Amino acid sequence: MTEPENLISKNTYDRLVAEVEDLEGRGRSDIAAQIKTAREWGDLKENAEYHAAKDAQGMLERKITLLRERIDNAAIVEGSGHDGRIGFGSKVKVRDETSGQEQEYELVSSPDQDLSQGKLSYESPVAQALSGNGEGDTAEVRLPNGTTRRFAILSIA
Repeated sequence: MTEPENLISKNTYDRLVAEVEDLEGRGRSDIAAQIKTAREWGDLKENAEYHAAKDAQGMLERKITLLRERIDNAAIVEGSGHDGRIGFGSKVKVRDETSGQEQEYELVSSPDQDLSQGKLSYESPVAQALSGNGEGDTAEVRLPNGTTRRFAILSIA
């Protein structure tokens, strides 16, 4: 099952919008103040503080651009809505067939990934292999290191 590449929850969307607003407001003001202060120190050719501030300004603008693109191209999704199939927003319990270890994951957007909380990016190889499968199915995952793992799908919520 192929998912669009920029699925995010409403909470993540709101958080990204707030971050852009902060960067465009406070972030730009802070950088402008740094540039102004550095300019006052004299010759710009040999002014390391000025060049560092200009570099920081470039990085800030790049971050704003990337976040804006993510926001503009976002598909907001709440819940899984996949009728018994794994997809974005699904909570899934799986068993690694090699180790026998059971794990629970929630498939989330990349910015929300936190493996310590069981939040797995839906873009990850494991999530992509699980997507579209149902309870009782087995998914085979080729990991970035070249190994293959098989997961039995125990439950989906």
